[in-house]
Amino acid sequence: MPKNEQILTSRRFLPMFLTQFFGALNDNVFKQSLLLVITYGWLHHQAGEISTLNNMVALLFILPYFIFSATAGQIADKYERSGLVRKIKILEIIIMVIATIGFFIGNLWLLLFALFLMGTHSTFFGPIKYAILPDILKPEELVSGNALFQSGTSMAIIIGMILGGLVISYAAGDLTWISLTVLIIAGLGYLCSRFILKQPVPTHKIEIDWNFFRTSFQTLKYAKSLPVVYWVLLGNSWYWFYGATYLTQIPLLTKDNLHASENVVSLLLTFFSVGIAVGSLLCRKIGGSQVSLKMVPYGAIGLTLFALYLAGSLAFLPERSGELIGIYEMFNSGPAYYHVMLSMALLGISGGFYIVPLYTMMQAYAPPSHRARVVAANNIYNAIFMVASSIFSIIILSLFKIDLKILFCITAVLSAVFSVVLLRQLSFKLATTDQIVEE
Repeated sequence: MPKNEQILTSRRFLPMFLTQFFGALNDNVFKQSLLLVITYGWLHHQAGEISTLNNMVALLFILPYFIFSATAGQIADKYERSGLVRKIKILEIIIMVIATIGFFIGNLWLLLFALFLMGTHSTFFGPIKYAILPDILKPEELVSGNALFQSGTSMAIIIGMILGGLVISYAAGDLTWISLTVLIIAGLGYLCSRFILKQPVPTHKIEIDWNFFRTSFQTLKYAKSLPVVYWVLLGNSWYWFYGATYLTQIPLLTKDNLHASENVVSLLLTFFSVGIAVGSLLCRKIGGSQVSLKMVPYGAIGLTLFALYLAGSLAFLPERSGELIGIYEMFNSGPAYYHVMLSMALLGISGGFYIVPLYTMMQAYAPPSHRARVVAANNIYNAIFMVASSIFSIIILSLFKIDLKILFCITAVLSAVFSVVLLRQLSFKLATTDQIVEE
């Protein structure tokens, strides 16, 4: 039985893992630094409300997933994937050069254009990175590979956010250093991509359709024709809805409920991300190497129970006034704060239990000739659910003026209901599929 460590150091897996890690790292270093540069007004040509600009940052990064995912899936199924990865990594370096020019001349619109291009870069890389795993790994290694991918991505996200904040903070307005940082990370990603082994071409017969409306519709329609895959994609996308609902509220939770500073936001994100990494790795050790739903119910239960635990923890926080507390003060402010930190870690662990088996099933049950397009459909659904999460949170918090704790409770209950439906549907579809195979 293969171990995570053996896969991680293998020539087949390590270059792809590192390429993916540096890509996710650079996405988050750049996004976080741009948010901070906008928030603290370090651009000469900045105009508009800070909140509006920050929301624009989030929108511009996710917009390419709507527009280009289906086309990206077609390309990833038509051409040799290791070569595609290298071309995409060269594109990343060019995008970071554009961003560097934007930082140097203080042009916000050029930086936002670079951000849109980074979203586009990630959109085209996404179908490849998950479609390539079944090609470079043995069937019994697929769960371990996905566990390592998820844990590595989680760590890259939190390291990227922290690194972006630290570079901006210590540079004291000198944007040369953040420019060098993103260029170096992009260069490391390209160097790692040079070692990815050449892969077989899934099919040459695809004619690329550049009409993204038609292609997106056809891609989603095809995914829906695969019963098991379709419900797996909905399960994946629900996790993105759930995660976006909670993670988006962490700054507000930190300021209004914990009465804490920006550093505590990073601390809570760290607990959540480390939790996902731990849960992803434990998923392989506890659930075994077989592709199955075994760990998903445990993850689903945790996502409900620990969300309620978080909401309950917030209710017992002491009232505070005056200056915002930092990390040190929070650790010395009583057990209520420890419950909040613990709940964030447990939510992350539950997320790892939930998402790793579903991503593995997506790869295992998608036809090899259409695997990248199935991943593209997954990305489109993810984007739709994330936008729905933002609208849902705005309605609850802004329109109805409902307390943050109630939002968490509502989301927890919705997660329980959705998970019951998901598991029943998947169990039935899997049983039907297995019966057909036997016949």
